[in-house]
Amino acid sequence: MSTLQTLDRGLRALDIVAQSPAGISVADLSKELEVHRAICYRIVATLEAHSLVTRTADGRIRLGVAAAVLASRFEPQFARDVQPVLHALADETRATAFVSAAQGRNCVVIMVAEPEDTLLRVGYRVGSSHPLERGAAGIAILALRPEAPGDSDAVRQARADGYSLTRGQLEHGAVGIASGIALPDGVSSNTGLERSVGVVAIDGLDTGRAADAVRRTARKVEHLISV
Repeated sequence: MSTLQTLDRGLRALDIVAQSPAGISVADLSKELEVHRAICYRIVATLEAHSLVTRTADGRIRLGVAAAVLASRFEPQFARDVQPVLHALADETRATAFVSAAQGRNCVVIMVAEPEDTLLRVGYRVGSSHPLERGAAGIAILALRPEAPGDSDAVRQARADGYSLTRGQLEHGAVGIASGIALPDGVSSNTGLERSVGVVAIDGLDTGRAADAVRRTARKVEHLISV
């Protein structure tokens, strides 16, 4: 597959800047891109002209406001594409289905779907937040990250199984199962798109079948965001 070299460099530069919360100098950026500093200056100037990056007082390069605008426009598209898949998961498992996202050190519910024919439902709502280290959703997100010495046993187990299963960590009697949604190749975890999909129920959840359904749904969502 052929690519436009200049566009490719610009997109790579944008990704590198996104992974540098404190900003990055043009000199360091040029080293990362493996291009001459003069070429790097032109790339930065082009991105800056479109407000995708901005310069701090000391000349370091950071993401600009246009990057945030693009990110915000991704959310409605994501919700539209994923909602039918989430409803199908809820109906298949007869449990509350959800998508959660990492926000700092917390895990926040951003989408919820309820099964059609179940009266007993868990109070899991959009905006619910809990530490990443607690609950199936957050553990599933942590399991997608590179291995680290401080990983908990739960994270290691989720990484091995492809899903996380927790009982009563967030609500007494609740069983949660979640699987991380892997980002497309080349997309950094620092972009704020770390997510997981899962189900939660109070009673009667067939955890084996639910785990299979959750993993299949995670793969479907990965396909939706990569096409």
